[in-house]
Amino acid sequence: MTPTFSRTPDSHFAGLAEYDFAPKYSEWNGLRMHYVDEGPSTGRPVLMVHGEPTWSYLYRGIIARMTAAGYRCIAPDNIGFGRSDKVTDDGWYVIERHIEALRHLVDTLDLKDAVLVCQDWGGPIGLRQAADQPDRFAALCILNTWLHHEGYAYTEGVHRWRAASQDPAVFGGDMPTGRIVSLALRRQGHDLDAVRTAYDAPYADEASKAGARRFPWCLPFVQPVEGNAVDQQRCFEALTSWNKPAHFLFGDSDAIFTWDWAQRWSSMIAGSTLDRIEGAGHFVQEDAPDDLADAILRRLAEDGLT
Repeated sequence: MTPTFSRTPDSHFAGLAEYDFAPKYSEWNGLRMHYVDEGPSTGRPVLMVHGEPTWSYLYRGIIARMTAAGYRCIAPDNIGFGRSDKVTDDGWYVIERHIEALRHLVDTLDLKDAVLVCQDWGGPIGLRQAADQPDRFAALCILNTWLHHEGYAYTEGVHRWRAASQDPAVFGGDMPTGRIVSLALRRQGHDLDAVRTAYDAPYADEASKAGARRFPWCLPFVQPVEGNAVDQQRCFEALTSWNKPAHFLFGDSDAIFTWDWAQRWSSMIAGSTLDRIEGAGHFVQEDAPDDLADAILRRLAEDGLT
């Protein structure tokens, strides 16, 4: 049975800076999942997966650079985010459902020899696709993210974020998605009003923010079932024997997934590379889109994956 959901009016997305991509939709279990699909249809697909509390808007600068270089960029909005339908029952959201929805899109588009780019919860959701269907992926670009596994030490930043996200009084009774993103930016020069507007745009009311409320609740050190702790451990172990290009590109000013963690994780995957995006925070795509795009394009050129 299709759960109760809301659908954000298109007018909410009108006039967003640098985001004029034609919307495309895939239906999954009665829900409409939005995705950007830009660039030549014959180009190598690049699947860009977002996390909390963002949407495909986060990748707009990377999309512009990569389509200009001949890649086909596909950036979905997880259910509950962006232009996708928003199930209004908080309890509906578990990580496996996000994985299933993305799997449906990957299979529907029949992606082959794709590059995966993932950040935040896009890591557990996107890397699961690569672990389960490695033949569909030619390379991984892993931004500020993680995979839960035995011995992983969650930072104080993660613990503070979860505690704050579960206390409505901290946020004045709402989940201020735009403000959360703006406060996490570390480089200077951002139009913070525009940032807040863009990341608030997908939500018509508090009920529509169920997905954004639920992601931090699902952190697997507290909710191992809903957060898919066992499968994250499996994917983490599978990636230690990944035999295709794997590139880590981390903002080094992130209190959630730190530069120290990037160094340790990249050292566990033979042949992987590590790029330091200096002065960029958790939302490295928003903080440093040009530096990030430069690094991704350079690494893929070195791989011969043009």
